[in-house]
Amino acid sequence: MRHRKAGVKLNRTSSHRKAMFRNMVTSLFKHESIKTTDAKAKELRKHADKMITLAKRGDLHSRRQALAYIREKDVVHQLFNDVAEKFGSREGGYTRVIKLGPRSGDAAPMSMIELVKDNL
Repeated sequence: MRHRKAGVKLNRTSSHRKAMFRNMVTSLFKHESIKTTDAKAKELRKHADKMITLAKRGDLHSRRQALAYIREKDVVHQLFNDVAEKFGSREGGYTRVIKLGPRSGDAAPMSMIELVKDNL
């Protein structure tokens, strides 16, 4: 039984999964949208929303926690200045997953994950 086991395995080791999602979160905040498989995009939302929540807190401890996860100072600086200001009044739902259709090589379902542009 898989009770209380959150997250998908994606047929990878835990270290590979952790490194992959760290790279994907960094790319998402750097480029504001990335194209990936459907399962990875849905799992990436959890990690990206956590980083935006840290940025909204804005204190030194949350900045160090974000630096421990993202490891690119420029991206963390952009996250804490621009993205935190952009989503300051929003209570969640910072990312949007748009399904793009099957990939041409292996017919894997592809999606685009992006930061939500409009403020509510």
